[in-house]
Amino acid sequence: MVAKRIRTKIGDVFSVKVSESGIKYFQLIAFDLTLFNSDVIRAFEKVYTLDEHPTLSEIVNGEVEFYAHCITNLGLKLSLWEKVGSIADVGDTSHILFRYSSDGALKLGEEPVKISYRWRVWHINDKTFTDVGKLEGENRKAEIGLVVSPWDIVDRIKTGKYNFWHPDFE
Repeated sequence: MVAKRIRTKIGDVFSVKVSESGIKYFQLIAFDLTLFNSDVIRAFEKVYTLDEHPTLSEIVNGEVEFYAHCITNLGLKLSLWEKVGSIADVGDTSHILFRYSSDGALKLGEEPVKISYRWRVWHINDKTFTDVGKLEGENRKAEIGLVVSPWDIVDRIKTGKYNFWHPDFE
């Protein structure tokens, strides 16, 4: 028997259990050709109780907590989240900014760079990355632009931060 291939699409909304009584949601909003055609999600701030049943429209009109690149179908396969539906409203994606520093790539035995001055930024589906050096102004609001594991997404949804190391900018 061949396992059924799981496909996700733009607009899909997923739930993540964050406690015994709480659940949060995120939505697949784009595929970013700038970063390996990876899935881009927006995660929402509000924690709902397990007995609440918000509409998809209610969910996607909530406050966005963060944006990230990940592999949504892998999270489904691992049962880290569940698909709850799909809605065409993915919001405005033109303002979403990501950042990456080559100082985040460590070689064996190297000391990690705590503060990087070698940053690149980009918007979803930019033709290329923009080298900015030191992060200043609006670029400081950019999300970390790595394709993160489903476990990292769950950690950030539950705790508000990632559990992996990446250089900072201050």
